[in-house]
Amino acid sequence: MAGIVFLKTENLARILEFYTGRVGMSVWLEQPDITILRHENLLVGFQQHDTSDVTGVITFFYPDKNDVDAMYQALHDAALEPPRTNERYRIYNFFARDPDGRLIEFQHFLHELPAWK
Repeated sequence: MAGIVFLKTENLARILEFYTGRVGMSVWLEQPDITILRHENLLVGFQQHDTSDVTGVITFFYPDKNDVDAMYQALHDAALEPPRTNERYRIYNFFARDPDGRLIEFQHFLHELPAWK
């Protein structure tokens, strides 16, 4: 089973540039007024609309802490604070905002994960 999360955006071109150019997602599928982006098993569709969905959090996770640090270096101007260890959830992470103001998270789990592929 697979799924896609769809979000509205007021500026599709700006959002696509951010997620493909800065976050490293790739275009998976294009439809009229919608582009679906992919990051490994994550599919997010952005739809051109007169408003933007900015609630919730899009989380990207990485196999290594160094990957989170690299994303922080690439997005430091959009980051809310530097990466840190969160003992409660046993993750290493930081949060940033995309051009719509949507909260995005970049994290590494500090424990073993169940198989997901």
